[in-house]
Amino acid sequence: MHDELRAALAGLLDGLPPTQAARAVDRLISHYRGTTPTDAPVLRDRADVAAYAAYRMPATFEAVQSALDAFAARVPEFAPRTHLDIGGGTGAATWAAAATWDGHRSTVVDWAQPALDLGRELAGATLPGTEWRRAVIGDGLTVPPGTDLVTVSYVLGELRPEARRAVVDAAVAATAVVLIEPGTPDGYLRIREARDRLTAAGLRIVAPCPHGAACPIVPGEDWCHFSARVSRSSLHRQVKGGSLAYEDEKFAYVAAVRPDALPGPAAPAEARIVRKPQLRKGQVLLDLCTAEEGLRRTTVTKRHGAGYRAARDAAWGDTWE
Repeated sequence: MHDELRAALAGLLDGLPPTQAARAVDRLISHYRGTTPTDAPVLRDRADVAAYAAYRMPATFEAVQSALDAFAARVPEFAPRTHLDIGGGTGAATWAAAATWDGHRSTVVDWAQPALDLGRELAGATLPGTEWRRAVIGDGLTVPPGTDLVTVSYVLGELRPEARRAVVDAAVAATAVVLIEPGTPDGYLRIREARDRLTAAGLRIVAPCPHGAACPIVPGEDWCHFSARVSRSSLHRQVKGGSLAYEDEKFAYVAAVRPDALPGPAAPAEARIVRKPQLRKGQVLLDLCTAEEGLRRTTVTKRHGAGYRAARDAAWGDTWE
């Protein structure tokens, strides 16, 4: 899917005056770094949507796919037949779902028609059968009965609190829910609030948390987030004004399931690595979130043999058994 999405994005800004694209990118950056929710679509026209897709879709795709991969690893027997992408815009999460599972049918709902139009155009024949539907994201949104998977990525921060809660409450009707937000302190707090609503509705947390109890992180002192490496195409570098061939996208997420609706068991990992492992001479320091002890640091040395080799290969966000 990486190559197909990159090919779909190639030439997206052809015919769009560079100054117009730059203005759209600057305005979008200003919005997404702000703190003011909105009751109206952020993407207003074709220039906005093209700039957003070129600027944000590669990073959003990688973050969502990382979250979906972590979820799928904990629930290997789960294979969605239906997928609803709430606030999906140009469809990055739908591309990520197609990179994770085969044979499902996706529906993207968003309140910005220009985003849906461009998403349909980008999907082309690569995502056949995907439905692109306009809907208000907030109070009144419903999830069709029998929906297997709901994704909500980089959307909650755009909504007012009451609309944000309404979206999460609607999502719990699905068998599985995966929510992704920017890896900022505020993004983490939104995920934390949503996580509480998911567990209150009877869903079981399977990733990234190793438990469904209260998060052991103290708000204001730290926040839970992860990182996905994004390979930059020439278009991506042009739009972002960067020279590096890659960037790292920080994101926060939670994945939960309705256990009674799954074909097999669903269980979180014993522990998850919540910081980049620190390699020292003859040892590796791992910061873990665990079910029994909450946050703790463990040191793996050469004396641990295979465990030491595994720790040296471990990455931020991996499980640790």
